[in-house]
Amino acid sequence: MACALCLACLAVSTSWADGDGSGAPLRIGSKRFTESYILGEILRQAVADAAPAEHRQGLGNTAIVFEALKAGEIDVYPEYTGTIAKEIMKRERASLEDMNRFLAQWGIGASVPLGFSNGYGLAMRGDASLIRLGELAGKPSLRFGLSHEFLGRADGWPGLAARYRLPQRPIGLDHGLAYEALAAGQVDVIDIYTTDAKIARHALRVLEDDAGYFPSYDAVLLYRLDLPARYPRAWQRIRALEGKISQPAMIAMNAGAEIEGRSFSDIARRFLQGDAGPQPGHAAPGLLPKLIGDDFWRLCRQHLFLVLLSVTIAAMAGIPLGMLAAFRPGLRQWVMGLVGVLQTIPSLALLAMLIPLLGRIGAVPALVALSLYALLPVVRNTCTGMEQVSPGLRMAALALGMRSRQRLLHIDLPLAMPVILAGIKTAATMSVGTATIAAFIGAGGFGERIATGLALNDNDMLLAGAIPAAVLALAVQGGFELLERRLFRRH
Repeated sequence: MACALCLACLAVSTSWADGDGSGAPLRIGSKRFTESYILGEILRQAVADAAPAEHRQGLGNTAIVFEALKAGEIDVYPEYTGTIAKEIMKRERASLEDMNRFLAQWGIGASVPLGFSNGYGLAMRGDASLIRLGELAGKPSLRFGLSHEFLGRADGWPGLAARYRLPQRPIGLDHGLAYEALAAGQVDVIDIYTTDAKIARHALRVLEDDAGYFPSYDAVLLYRLDLPARYPRAWQRIRALEGKISQPAMIAMNAGAEIEGRSFSDIARRFLQGDAGPQPGHAAPGLLPKLIGDDFWRLCRQHLFLVLLSVTIAAMAGIPLGMLAAFRPGLRQWVMGLVGVLQTIPSLALLAMLIPLLGRIGAVPALVALSLYALLPVVRNTCTGMEQVSPGLRMAALALGMRSRQRLLHIDLPLAMPVILAGIKTAATMSVGTATIAAFIGAGGFGERIATGLALNDNDMLLAGAIPAAVLALAVQGGFELLERRLFRRH
């Protein structure tokens, strides 16, 4: 299998030997919302005949994807001038020249204005009586449902609330779910992107920014400064996109994904062929086609790789730690406290912290995070299993002249093994679910479908990711139970 994989990789690299980058793929990133997915796919298809390219989609918020660009894990991704100024440069306004001078310290540049602007705004239902943002201050009872990124951004809620002196306390709400929550009357105000297709569909009223709080959000590309030299032909294709995406075209493409249910690749292909308009009568695929889509086996392999390797690492580290906790009572509280604290760190927060620490995105930080989360059941069960070994058996082993190492290998570990294996089984089953989060940093797995489903508010896509993950968890648990029966029956 390994040899076949190596030959396949060699064949791919050889086929691109005459293109850009000496066979290395041009890595395109995107954030976790519809428009970014589409723009990333447009970039990938635009350079397809000039260089090998891969789209690492849905990498999360600005902090994660920009960190990936700084670390060289991706080469280019679509961004907005207002976000660069406020989030990255921490300034109110900045020209493109100022941005490039600031970004040069990391070997990054901003270029290729795509031709449209997509800013933030606040919206209410069409029957609302308010017109301007300034009027919100006099309505403290209004319920705000704002995206988590907007709540924490420098150009988001904190600055907006201060500028307009807003007394409301918003709740965090995923952007893909906000429109339905507003339509159902569960919230009164949501944050929107001005190119969202659902604004017109739900006949929403975008409140006027009467204090001029939001900056301009012109769509540009952030890229590694060595990209044009490494991929000259691909860079020509990218530069050809300058000014080619109009505001109506971008809104229509967003509608194609969110309303018509078309795939990102189909939308990008049609745009590059000169057709960004809607497709009346297009039938969105149902659950079954999404469940058994072309990406199924790729995602399954990635998910299994993350789970099996992380649990193996956790077992190699956790079993010795569990034995240390069992045989050294003075250290037990420290060991158990440490692995317990690791379990309480939110998964996305841990992944975000690991990216700058490790200087990369993808499988490596995901494996580190999953291994840390899998430690607790392994360590706890190992410690418990060792403590359950009868002191009389240990005394008998000592009387027979066994050394400590011999007693550990022939008495303690065999008798504790059922409990230890149960801890590893628990860790593996938990890791199948936790591994879905790894998709938010480009590590793949069935979490890719879940992230896309959240971005599009597509229940079928959510189920297409959740169902295989659940089945995989049951399969892993069943496999461990079969292993237990065979091992201990023979023993």
